[in-house]
Amino acid sequence: MSTTPAVAEKPYLYIDSSGNYNVFVPGDRSNAQGTSWSGGNTAGTSLPISDFYLAHPGDTAATINAALAAGQDLIFTPGVYNLGGTVNVTRADTVVLGLGMATLVSSGGTSAISVADVDGVRIGGLMIDAGTTNSSVLMQVGPSGSSASHAADPTVLSDVFFRIGGATVGKATQTLQINSSNVIGDDLWLWRADHGNGGTVGWTTNTAANGLVVNGANVTMYGLAVEHYQQVQVQWNGNGGKDYFFQSEMPYDPPNQSSWMNGSTNGYPSIAVASSVTSFQAYGLGTYCYFSTNSGVSSANAYTSPNVSGVGWHDMVDVSLGGVGTISHIINGTGGTVNSGNTVADLTTYP
Repeated sequence: MSTTPAVAEKPYLYIDSSGNYNVFVPGDRSNAQGTSWSGGNTAGTSLPISDFYLAHPGDTAATINAALAAGQDLIFTPGVYNLGGTVNVTRADTVVLGLGMATLVSSGGTSAISVADVDGVRIGGLMIDAGTTNSSVLMQVGPSGSSASHAADPTVLSDVFFRIGGATVGKATQTLQINSSNVIGDDLWLWRADHGNGGTVGWTTNTAANGLVVNGANVTMYGLAVEHYQQVQVQWNGNGGKDYFFQSEMPYDPPNQSSWMNGSTNGYPSIAVASSVTSFQAYGLGTYCYFSTNSGVSSANAYTSPNVSGVGWHDMVDVSLGGVGTISHIINGTGGTVNSGNTVADLTTYP
């Protein structure tokens, strides 16, 4: 495609000519091409640093929520935050910006961040770690059943990364759940760890079923990476979805085929589009397997979706890394097999 349908750059901290700190929030762009500053200054809004609560490690979710409820935006300064609860973003157009890979750790089975079904929230530059007690959802954008349109002022997630295990024994059933409509994701990495500190990684240790679950309508993803989850990596249930670039590794560590079955089907796809979906488009996708614990494990498909005119897949590739493990088909029983005898298969379009 020659243009980007809807996108917005991540907010950033800067110092103005008077030596004052501010945060610049770039404006939304539609049908855009190239950089936002190629034709002059980037459109957007500058917010004074006084608008922001400057969080530091040791601050709890309660302290942060009090600042948000008072109408402040939020900057997480560098460090690790053991929150002791959920950060609740309830005000439209709130800016939440992490500096220096600020890391939020869930605790007690809570979500790390919950966003209300409101317009224009901007969240960027964060690492979110699962805690040792299983969270049903690690981050939720919009409560279940959200239905409002945010087409005129979408929520944007930029450079937001998630870990399940690796740093600690993390557990979360779903990592990122998007229920709001018109959400944009730009450079998201969702990772169930396949290596890390001793004792933090294992098939029954850092458990996580799904990476991304999209229930909202008209959600758009750019640069999406989802890796090593134990069931479907990305479950897409909302209509009007679009994904531009997708990278996924299936879990390395199923101990045997019987441990990794989707009913009577071998393994799970990296993206499963629900049978109820009538409109979805994906461009530039790569799925890889490396079943290092048991190379006899296989997945029936890299992707599954309804075969309808409004659903389209473009430029897909599967790889068996080193020929260790098998993906039988690219999508819906179509496309070549990758295994020890044929490590790469591609498919230009489907259906």
